[in-house]
Amino acid sequence: MAEDLVVAKGAKTEQYETLIPQIKALLDGEPDLVANLANTVAALKEQFGWFWVGFYLVKNDELVLAPFQGPVACTRIKKGRGVCGSSWAQAQTLIVPDVEKFPGHIACSSLSKSEIVLPIIRNNEVLGVLDVDSNTYDSFDNDDAQYLQQILDMIQF
Repeated sequence: MAEDLVVAKGAKTEQYETLIPQIKALLDGEPDLVANLANTVAALKEQFGWFWVGFYLVKNDELVLAPFQGPVACTRIKKGRGVCGSSWAQAQTLIVPDVEKFPGHIACSSLSKSEIVLPIIRNNEVLGVLDVDSNTYDSFDNDDAQYLQQILDMIQF
């Protein structure tokens, strides 16, 4: 596939439905995990313009920053800490409409207002998380969770 991304306009679901086949084409035949994570976050950031999009991977019992797009970020997160660490510990997607109301939120940037974090689960083990932040409140919903999960399911870990 060409490296150009077709950025769709319209409803959020239409944007995801246009983006997902493009991400699939980027991933097909590419065995390198870092390359695939990098292209995935780049495509998501370009399509939606979110404040921050990135991965954290589990290494030595903590989440370690992996490919991302956006301002500099927290490098390491303990299990159970903040939204990312809580998603890891609970092995479930967390949608946070207002990060300041989330107990123990880690403020990597004060500009982040809402967040969605999805655990990456393979063989009943959490290998990392996809973290997406918005600089507006209440940016994420179950549609985001559903479509982002479809994207995660395409990535070979």
